[in-house]
Amino acid sequence: MTGLSHCGEISARTSFRHLWTVVVLVLTVSVAAAQESRRSDEGTHVLALDNSWNRALEAKDIKALDLLLADTVKSVDIDGSMQTKAEFLASIKAADYHPPAHSVTEESSVDVYGDSAVVVGIFRTTGVDKGKKYVKRERFVDTWTKANGTWKCVATVTVLIPR
Repeated sequence: MTGLSHCGEISARTSFRHLWTVVVLVLTVSVAAAQESRRSDEGTHVLALDNSWNRALEAKDIKALDLLLADTVKSVDIDGSMQTKAEFLASIKAADYHPPAHSVTEESSVDVYGDSAVVVGIFRTTGVDKGKKYVKRERFVDTWTKANGTWKCVATVTVLIPR
């Protein structure tokens, strides 16, 4: 009888191990799905902020831009020049800055890495600068970080796409 009792004990342990493995697997999948959902939600939010930046540029909305950009933001423009936040905002506020008449983000994607996100896309603008009409296509890379629950752009690089 001890042999049968021992087999039943082994079978119960094996069943418990299988059950425990299934429980751990289900919890792991649930946590991964929740993290992916949060990443997706965060990515959607960052893309909306990135698009808000475009609207703020069109409207010369310095207050909105100030909220979107980190104090330490670094901006690299299509001509290779760099600007701090203060320089960037001053250039938008300047009387000789003429915002694009029309701007469209043709494509963009976001990858979220915890409290950081990278947006890559193509931006097309049309307008008039110094009396000349222009159409520009630019590739951009914007790096965002989340601090104290708020997303801010910390770096942006824009490259002109030749026609």
